[in-house]
Formats: sequence, structure tokens, C-alpha cells
Amino acid sequence: MNSRQPIPVVVLTGFLGSGKTTVLNHLLANRGGTRIGVVVNDFGSIEIDAMSVAGQVGDSMVSLGGGCLCCAVDGSELDAYLEKLAAPVHRIDVIVIEASGLAEPQEMVKMLLANENPAIRYGGMVQVVDAAEFDATRARHPETDRHLAVADLVVLNKTDRVDAAERARIEAALGTLCGPGIPVVGADHGRIDPELLFDRRPWTETRGQLSFEDLLAEAAHQADEADEADETDPADAAGHDHERCGHVHAAYESIEFVSEQALHPRRFLDFLDRRPAGLYRIKGFVHFGVPGHEERYEVHAVGRFLRFAPGPWGRGEARLTQLVLIGSGTDGLALLRELEACREPAPRQVPPESMWGVLRYVDRPADAPAED
Repeated sequence: MNSRQPIPVVVLTGFLGSGKTTVLNHLLANRGGTRIGVVVNDFGSIEIDAMSVAGQVGDSMVSLGGGCLCCAVDGSELDAYLEKLAAPVHRIDVIVIEASGLAEPQEMVKMLLANENPAIRYGGMVQVVDAAEFDATRARHPETDRHLAVADLVVLNKTDRVDAAERARIEAALGTLCGPGIPVVGADHGRIDPELLFDRRPWTETRGQLSFEDLLAEAAHQADEADEADETDPADAAGHDHERCGHVHAAYESIEFVSEQALHPRRFLDFLDRRPAGLYRIKGFVHFGVPGHEERYEVHAVGRFLRFAPGPWGRGEARLTQLVLIGSGTDGLALLRELEACREPAPRQVPPESMWGVLRYVDRPADAPAED
């Protein structure tokens, strides 16, 4: 990762028993070559032993005192740990904070938004919900509704424990409790595609030693062998193994959009404002070409969370808009038509004030001059 780019910090939250630790373990086990820094409020059932072994062979987890690779912290310590994780020597790509099951995620989000460390940026809040205990959780923890209202993405976990009618009822209730357009991703055993939250690096970028992902994959393989000891049908066993390895990407569609023409900032913001709930993530770079704003604008959206980051074009880099949209149940062709309608053939004639909407989602102004 370019050290000049701030590291996204994703807040993973949910009440006790919702499965957020399971979601985190799944992300860690299926992260490709991405280097993830982890901060947790309570250790739960995270694979501490495996993480320690991974640290000994120099994998992407960073040791934070006492030989442990993820640290239990309170709010007063959070800035210090984030600063340590963000140190260039660790080459961390993304930081995930697993909030305590009894934490107030709004306060953590406020802390991240107010953080003045230029090496990190807020990357969105993901709320994990237990489908099997949805009503009981709301009864025990009335603040659930308040947490859902500020989430950028909701993971409805343990969907395998409810029937279709019950799931539809819960999803309808979440539609009223969450903010407008907040996407709800169904999952069982915490299996969501990591690409919904961060980019996975190619395996060639990892070190040539035993990695944390290798350790978890080996553990999963051993568990599969134990579970399937009595299996007689190899085809059934193979199918089970494929599922256990977390191959959930088939549930999502990925759409790519490339434009040599600039995009009109207001039309593009209108597109983002009305994006459907099934569109979970948008990432890429946008060329607006408006006078005074000729930089390359990185765009990152998780659920309803949206951020732009202006930066210089590389020397000789073509001025292009390149976007990847990841979702489920969306009309890909319709989305592409909407993006086509955002093209602007004469960006130099677009007034600079048309960029105001985009600039509202910029954390800080770019301080590096554009390169030719």
C-alpha cells in the first residue's frame, strides 16, 4: 500500500452473541495478502494462539505488547494503539476494531472522525445482528435501535437458524430501524465476502513464510476432516469443504465501469445518493476535471458510508474514471446506464461550485501537487 494513503479503520460492532468475533475470524482467514491490524475491546474467541504463532513468523499482525497481537483497549487508549498500528514499518492495509458487545459504537465513531492522525481515516461501521435472537436482543438492549440507526452496513448473521418468512420479517424491521438505504447482508457462521469491506492483496505480495491465513486454513481443513470422518460420498465432502473455506463471493455481483470522459460531480453525487440498498460497496477513482479540481478522486463507499480522497495523478497516468461496484440483487445494466449518464464531455465549462457536494465527503484537502 502507498504509505501516503491513510489506512481505513472499520468498526465492527454487535451485541454479545451476535457473531461479530466469528465475522472477524472469517475476515482474517480469507483476507488474501491484505495486512489487517486488529484492535478488540474483549478477546472473545479470537484465535489468539494462532495469531501469536503468525506474529512469530512475521505475518501482517502487529505485536502490541505482552506478545499479543490484538489488544484489549478502552477509549482512552485507542488513539495510541491506532498510531502504533499505522506506523509505516508495519505496512498495515486496513484496521478492524472489534467493539465490545456492550460498547457504544457512536462514541467510537466520533473518536475516529475527530482523530487528527493523517495516517488513518474512518472506514465505516458494520453492525452484526443475530437473526435467531433479534427480538430478544432488542428487548434486552433497547439501545439496539440506536446502534442500527448509525450503521453503514448491517450483517444479518445466523440466517441458517431462521426460516424464510422469519428472515423476511426481520429484514423488513431492519428496513425501518436503519437509516435510509442502509444495506443488509445476510450471512451464516459470519461468512461475508471480505471484498465488501476491503481489498484483498494478491498472494504474491505476502511474505514467503507460514502466514496467519495458512494457520487458520490448516485448522479449518483439520476440522473438516474430523467432521467428515464418517462421510462416504467424496462429492458431498468436497462441497462441504468448499463452503467451510468461505467461498461466499458467488452471492455477490461485481460491476466495472470505466470512462475516458470526466464525470459531472453533481450527477455522480445524485447517483450515489440514490444507490440501491443491495449495492454494498463502491471503490475506485473518479476524474471530474472541473477547474481547480483536476486531481484524481479516490472514492470509497461501504453501505451508506461515503468518502472521497483527492490525490495526484501518477506521472503519465491516463485521466480515467475506474469504478468497481459490488452488490447483490442489483440491476447491473441499469447501474451502468446511470453511470453513463454522469459523463461530462466539457468538464472545463463546469462551474467549480458544482464540486461542493463532493468536498463535503473529503476528510482533508490534498496537500500534494498534481503531477503531469
